[in-house]
Amino acid sequence: MAAAAGGDSDGGSEELVLTPAQLIHSLEQAWLNEKFAPELLESKPEIIECVVEQLDHMEANLKRAKRGDLKISVHHMEIERIRFVLSSYLRCRLVKIEKFFPHILEKEKSRAEGEPSILSPEEFAFAKEYMANTEAYLKNVALKHMPPNLQKVSLLKSVPKPNLDSFVFLRVLERQENILVEPETDEHREYAINLEEGSQHLIRYRTVAPLVASGAVQLI
Repeated sequence: MAAAAGGDSDGGSEELVLTPAQLIHSLEQAWLNEKFAPELLESKPEIIECVVEQLDHMEANLKRAKRGDLKISVHHMEIERIRFVLSSYLRCRLVKIEKFFPHILEKEKSRAEGEPSILSPEEFAFAKEYMANTEAYLKNVALKHMPPNLQKVSLLKSVPKPNLDSFVFLRVLERQENILVEPETDEHREYAINLEEGSQHLIRYRTVAPLVASGAVQLI
């Protein structure tokens, strides 16, 4: 069994006990959502920590297994599969941080007290260092050679924002009613739809972003 921390209604934390299968399923859900969402999603450090502990436990069990046991190769392949998903998830987040770092740091700066961070402490340190290195590089390579009135550049304005109006595929995990959908053109009006459990849709990400965050839908 693995324990992942979760928030309670009083702003504290409580432990959510997951079986190994549930833990890996949570990792896979976080991975697919991160892979297909155009923006950086909330960090899942508790899941990452539990998965790493689970991998260590699985490897320790393999060392104790008898040689020649057919289960060894099966368990070894499962360990490699989990490691691939974990590495891909973390790599995907780093790519987004590098791509949208000014906007991510600005969002982190304006985060309300008690609101969960979208960055882990390690990712926050990486984003700040990446921004400082980018600013230093621009200054040394280009800006210092330009006229004084052109030696300042706003990275917030220069670096594109995540495209929240891009379309995503999703599977509905929990039935949702009266989801407002923005019209494609000015000639049409906003309308509401119901999302039935198990159904799949192609829809604008901005419309379902809160449902992705809550776990009501799964990006695919």
